[in-house]
Amino acid sequence: MSDADDTVQVEDRGETRWIRLNAPQRRNAYDEAMAGIISDALESASGMRTVVITGVDRSFCAGGSLATLSTPTTAQMRKLYRASLRMFDAVRACPRPVIAAVNGAAAGGGNELVVACDLAIAGRSATFGQTGPRVGSAPVTGATNVMSVQIGEKRAKELSFLCRRYTAEQALEYGLVNAVVEDDELEAEVQRWCDELHEKSPRYLEIAKVSSNIWWNQSRDSFSTGLGMLVQAIGSEDMVEGATAFLEKRKPQFKLAEDG
Repeated sequence: MSDADDTVQVEDRGETRWIRLNAPQRRNAYDEAMAGIISDALESASGMRTVVITGVDRSFCAGGSLATLSTPTTAQMRKLYRASLRMFDAVRACPRPVIAAVNGAAAGGGNELVVACDLAIAGRSATFGQTGPRVGSAPVTGATNVMSVQIGEKRAKELSFLCRRYTAEQALEYGLVNAVVEDDELEAEVQRWCDELHEKSPRYLEIAKVSSNIWWNQSRDSFSTGLGMLVQAIGSEDMVEGATAFLEKRKPQFKLAEDG
């Protein structure tokens, strides 16, 4: 288990809580411990007016850590899946607006973290995309369901199936983010959005947020079902090959399963 005190930095700046992912050696991919600290920071943010999630070192979040997926155990994968779902739910359950300040690559579960956030502002060099089928997984906690509502079903399937990379400008065009600014202006622009939100009634912002969760709530059973299927696939040839290929920086060689 990683040292979560080092891998997640939580800073309260006035009435805004900044949650900064700090695992640059793996491009801010989260493990169970990191996801737990992020969830705790969100769940204790009711005394703030806004919350911002961002990353260090020109990376936003590379999703769940793949370091152990080439030799997975059911117990550790269940814990990571549960921690991921708790983190995404914590974003949606937080009574305050949560803004993704996308300062670099948002990949896999990192892209789904953008989907979960209420608002998203990207630096111009940020990139977006899913990784699931390319690394022996599937993006079942946002990308295959809620993202369809945000950017359209065909476009969401394109991201989820093809695992391409998209620029910040493309993400803005699709509706995945609200604004794109120069990289060195990102945090100042996010704080301006926070300051504007601080002028609004926190009570009625919370009502608006809870009401807007209708599509997330309706997709919640899909998340659980999808994670259940992922659990059944733990240790599969595709999972091991996808993770191994990623770690070895080569193209995976997936085999077509035989019928019967």
